[in-house]
Amino acid sequence: MNTHIDFAKIFFKVLKKKCYLNTFNFNSIIMKYFERKLLEELKKWTQRREILAIKGPRQSGKTTLLEMLREELEKEVGEENIVFLTFEDLEVREKFEADAKEFISSFIFDKARYYFLLDEFHYVKDGGQKLKLLYDTLKNTKFVITGSSSLELRGETAAYLTGRMFSFELLPFSFYEFLNARDKRFARIYSERNSLVENLINGQNFSIKEGSDIFVDDLLKLLDEFIRFGGYPEVIKSKRDEEKLIVLKNIINTYIDKDIIKFLNITDALKFKRILTLLSSICGNILRYEGICTYSNTYYKEVVHILDILQQTYVIDLLRPYHRNLVTELRKNPKVYFVDHGLRNYLINNFSELEVRVDKGALAENFILNRLKALVGDKGIIHFWRTTAKAEVDFVIEMPDRLIPIEVKFEPFKKEKVPKGLFSFIRAYSPAVAIVVTKNFLAEKVVEKTRVEFIPIVYF
Repeated sequence: MNTHIDFAKIFFKVLKKKCYLNTFNFNSIIMKYFERKLLEELKKWTQRREILAIKGPRQSGKTTLLEMLREELEKEVGEENIVFLTFEDLEVREKFEADAKEFISSFIFDKARYYFLLDEFHYVKDGGQKLKLLYDTLKNTKFVITGSSSLELRGETAAYLTGRMFSFELLPFSFYEFLNARDKRFARIYSERNSLVENLINGQNFSIKEGSDIFVDDLLKLLDEFIRFGGYPEVIKSKRDEEKLIVLKNIINTYIDKDIIKFLNITDALKFKRILTLLSSICGNILRYEGICTYSNTYYKEVVHILDILQQTYVIDLLRPYHRNLVTELRKNPKVYFVDHGLRNYLINNFSELEVRVDKGALAENFILNRLKALVGDKGIIHFWRTTAKAEVDFVIEMPDRLIPIEVKFEPFKKEKVPKGLFSFIRAYSPAVAIVVTKNFLAEKVVEKTRVEFIPIVYF
């Protein structure tokens, strides 16, 4: 046994905790960890050599996820082989930027495999080039990095790390994760129903009996809170509505101050926020570029640039129309939605219950889009559909071998009534399955050989 190395490892272990880990926000350790589905996915890739990049909006829980991953790794390799660094710490960042290889090598004492968890990596100057050097020269190391937007871990960073990096997205809590934090019983009940929808989208039968579901009303009450305040972890941890509003205000202000002004060098923050507020008021509607230009006194190219930033920083989603002619489709204006409902509601200053809101339909659509993105993943593309005669379907999932139209009607149904727009789509494309998302109605109807499933929103 090498006593000198053992002593050095013990000394370093203490030093690491004193000098570097104090930069980590230990509130996440004190707080109970909420389950994140992405953790299980990350664990599958820890034995491979490629760098893992966790992208997502600011305050979506990336730092906490890293700490959770660290605890899982400690069970396998021991804590002395895991190094957690945050580049929000100026001292850490300056030393890494000055000589990344020497700095990282100083943590390595033997030939064992080491894991480096690098938080807020986007702050590092020429980070992609430095990480490539580390990856190519330190063969027995594993790097996991985080960044607050795909802009930060794309571009130059991604160019240097082509073939060396796998990317993952950590978004605000899904409805399941929210339920799991609130009431595990209802999380299990929801998960059983959600798996049926997932099977339907994947081409399997929707195997559930028609009729009432005794748990729909309970799930609707929880959905109301989730849609009103959103899924940011700190919002979910907050007990009172006043706390939730303060957290959302802080998320908006931090996003504009750190991401927009400092990192992306957007000088006119007032104009940026003005456009953001306008988009929140037209959520679920077709975006008119001319109207945004006029409202914000902004040129078209600048509006397009700002919209791209809002997409890349996980604030909005722009949905393109479905059309057989791809060229025609790309010329059509998109519909705008928000990644987090709570953030959108804060921007319009409306946290009323869904039942009394004039925009409840748009919020229901937004929720369904976010869930469809998770259910479909990379297997298909999500569009909306609209004809020159203004027949419209909220969503069309385009799979390689089939289309699935989905219309959202957040209202009570007494019988199987197919909306006109959906009926037009069925006549035009003859899909095998179509879906009507309802408030609490569960049924099935065949229309011109298309099986139309009426499914409560809380199944998604």
